[in-house]
Amino acid sequence: MGNTLKAIVAFVPTEECQKYLLEDLEEMPVDKMVDLSGRQLRRLPLHICSFRELVKLYLSDNNLNHLPPELEQLQNLQILALDFNNFKALPLVVCTLKQLCILYLGNNRLCSLPLELRLLQNLKTLWIESNCLQCLPEVVCELRLLKTLHVGSNALRTLPTQLRRLQELRTIWLPGNLLCEFPSVLLDMPFLEVIDVDRNSIRFFPSLAHLPGLKLVIYDHNPCRNAPKVAKGVRRVGRWSEETPEPRKRSGAVIEISFDERPSPPPATKPEPE
Repeated sequence: MGNTLKAIVAFVPTEECQKYLLEDLEEMPVDKMVDLSGRQLRRLPLHICSFRELVKLYLSDNNLNHLPPELEQLQNLQILALDFNNFKALPLVVCTLKQLCILYLGNNRLCSLPLELRLLQNLKTLWIESNCLQCLPEVVCELRLLKTLHVGSNALRTLPTQLRRLQELRTIWLPGNLLCEFPSVLLDMPFLEVIDVDRNSIRFFPSLAHLPGLKLVIYDHNPCRNAPKVAKGVRRVGRWSEETPEPRKRSGAVIEISFDERPSPPPATKPEPE
């Protein structure tokens, strides 16, 4: 079925048209996973909400801006992908799915997150990149089991001090924001393994050598005059990393060391579902 035809059918709310978009998905798959990505959906077919044993639901790359209250029936759901849609607010029904471990909300139009998000106490992975966030919602700091947080390509200028509560957090992705200073709260999080602050406006990096869990720091494309100091064995990706020395001072002037190739940060792809 071509995308043009899907887009036309998506406007017709009849049961027949919705079944056409579902391509005869009448029974829950044996693997307990439904992937409706890229179907031009404008509403979630209610039939899906009857699959009460469903574990994984992928709704990426559609035209969704709301979800039906019947979604609450999916109490076994562990992975929910809502990225690349038209959500201006997170539907509160999502916050009733208390077994969720992985939630993808990237590439929407979210300016905030509801306080009810705190109910998702099993959440381990949260992707909210490429939205309209000007600050990190403090409710994120109440997700005590969170291990991976991707909040790149927003408009963050700082991080809340409450973030240090997330003692299970291992990876934080912050590329493409408006950070002018390295977030000081990260200096109090010794359990972090990966810090990505690529493409910000940070001019000075404090030492990160005291963070015993750190394995990788990505700081490229910042107007910095120094590289962050790290412990032995920690990989740095950015100016004056392992491949090139930092600029040296001579008669009070800073002499830049030019180089042609810089290591690229790893692609920001979704992790494999656990």
